Amino acid sequence: MTVGLVFVSHSAKIADGLVDLARQMAPDVSLVAAGGMDDGGIGTSFDLVTAAIARAQSGDGVVILCDLGSAILTAETALDFLDDDERSRVGIVDAPLVEGGVVAAVAAQTGADLDGVAAAARTAVPTAVAPSPAAGATESPAYSRVVTLVNRDGLHARPAADFVTLAGTFPSEVTVNGQDATSLLAIMALGLVRGSDVEIATADPEGRNAVDALAALLASGFGEG
Repeated sequence: MTVGLVFVSHSAKIADGLVDLARQMAPDVSLVAAGGMDDGGIGTSFDLVTAAIARAQSGDGVVILCDLGSAILTAETALDFLDDDERSRVGIVDAPLVEGGVVAAVAAQTGADLDGVAAAARTAVPTAVAPSPAAGATESPAYSRVVTLVNRDGLHARPAADFVTLAGTFPSEVTVNGQDATSLLAIMALGLVRGSDVEIATADPEGRNAVDALAALLASGFGEG
């Protein structure tokens, strides 16, 4: 089981589209759209949000992200109608719907708990690029490698999610061109395209295996040719 996500938007198309986007990176996570009114019009629906929470709940909890203020009010009202036990396993996160939703989905896919998924979503606040705690940590790296990106479409969302997922399996801090290798938004903000030289580095003497594994993944082209 994983933490589920509910995307509440005034537009059904936005919520459905975000589910499609996030599913590319989090195929095993319960992603549920709650967009628009009951009749498909613009707005948010208490009944749709309530049903979405129930569908997303696997037992590990549900994180809700919303687009506009009244969507938050609708989600809060839906939470008010849950019993105390279920409400304790559902949280509304104040984060950008798209960026926060994608990062939260990747965190859930990697097995993060409810607090971890919510914290990941908040890394998208207030802009798409969160400060990287590891930035600058590799001025004198203990070990580094430079790999030329070969996949056709560069380091877009799906391979970036694969990269971040792998980076998160190692205890050592690793950077990608100076950015935290575990930060999806920071890596995507680098805008790495085919042919880019990518420096993977660590200041941790024990981080060699992590750098080698991430370099191998980049060199593989993520199966995209």
